[in-house]
Amino acid sequence: MSEKDEKIKSLVDMGFSEDEANMAITRCGVDVDLWELVDSLGAPRITEDSHSRNISDHQVTDQCFDLFGGGKKARLMEESKKKRNRYGGRAQGNQPSLDGSHDEPMPLPNPMVGFNLPGYLQPSVTRILPKQDTGPPFFYYENVAQAPKGVWATISRFLYDIQPEFVDSKHLCATARKRGYIHNLPIENRSPLLPVPPKTIFEAFPHYKKWWPSWDLRTQLNCLRTNIASAKLTERIGRALASSDSPPARSVQKYVMNECRKGNLVWIGKNKVAPLEPEEMEYLLGFPKDHTRGLGITERYKSLGNTFQVDTVAYHLSVLKVMFPNGVNVLSLFTGIGGGEVALHRLGIHMKAVVSVEIGKANKRIFRGWWDQTQTGTLIEIDDVKSLTDDRIVSFVSRFGGFDLVIGGSPCNNLAGCNRYNRDGLEGEQSALFYHYFRILNAVKSAMARM
Repeated sequence: MSEKDEKIKSLVDMGFSEDEANMAITRCGVDVDLWELVDSLGAPRITEDSHSRNISDHQVTDQCFDLFGGGKKARLMEESKKKRNRYGGRAQGNQPSLDGSHDEPMPLPNPMVGFNLPGYLQPSVTRILPKQDTGPPFFYYENVAQAPKGVWATISRFLYDIQPEFVDSKHLCATARKRGYIHNLPIENRSPLLPVPPKTIFEAFPHYKKWWPSWDLRTQLNCLRTNIASAKLTERIGRALASSDSPPARSVQKYVMNECRKGNLVWIGKNKVAPLEPEEMEYLLGFPKDHTRGLGITERYKSLGNTFQVDTVAYHLSVLKVMFPNGVNVLSLFTGIGGGEVALHRLGIHMKAVVSVEIGKANKRIFRGWWDQTQTGTLIEIDDVKSLTDDRIVSFVSRFGGFDLVIGGSPCNNLAGCNRYNRDGLEGEQSALFYHYFRILNAVKSAMARM
């Protein structure tokens, strides 16, 4: 078979018509990568065709995942990278790549307050989702807002073209956390967690005010990351201040403030700064005191840097309380230390059953410990999203009568701006796990539709 015939056959096998395949090749060229042809036709089209041809949703999503998230994907992405290098950083053809690297970045709102937040006057947002995209199951997906160009456009396209809701948690608490959320939850009648968390550094930690210099004008902290400033850095800052005038020279102030902002350093003495303690990060993120205690300190910082900001997520999930007065069944993907579950618990929503999928042993230990102390429902733990097959999903749907909520945020390793070396977008090894979220969600929807 010629290269063109092979690509036509692959597209037809995935659910496209031969005419559509020919149209894509005519528009993009026969030399472009197969995934670019699929992207030009649009992944949602595959699902539409499946219904008219009596193909089940989970069969179709398996076909999609073979291309976008499985073994073929790595080979196709590698070929694409070679082509981009060969052609001056651009892949051949004029169609966007899978991760949208040729697209314009999705504009982030300013202020980043999502569709609505309490206390912010903004134009009212009304959205009407197509019937097939409404819950149950309700789904909730989270990742870093400032991802590489086109990533959010691609995530949105796979998640039924639903518009992301971008929120910076600094509007709800004393620390920033810029995140995007795609979900099919109602956006009316939300309510914040009570008591409302402090929104400034001194409201959260008044004891730091004693040593805070007048030239440090911070009122809130930056995003809490997975690592902290080293002792060598804090010693270097102390020496620079000790050898400077009072107040220090502008150049010294600029150096110190730059490091304090990057590392969220706080003042604990005269000319003395230090990172936040894990307990302080737990408090800022909305977790109970000592939630991560029992892990090594490095593991605690890592687990907290990768989790949800509970107050933000709870605000979005609050609509479920009236809808499910008897409790919810939850499929929790990339559970981490249980930010979503802690949010539901703090909202007073009973979790009848949670199927938790988390690969990190330390995270699992923290989440299991919290669950055993606070919950009475059924907890089923699975190690890896890759091992959650469609057959297992069908069995869980049958056992629990379906899932009310599918929640999770796939790894941001290859999306976050702090990753200088492997910021490969959805092509990256870790962030490509997003396609498992898409696969699993479609399998749940398909299984529940057949109930």
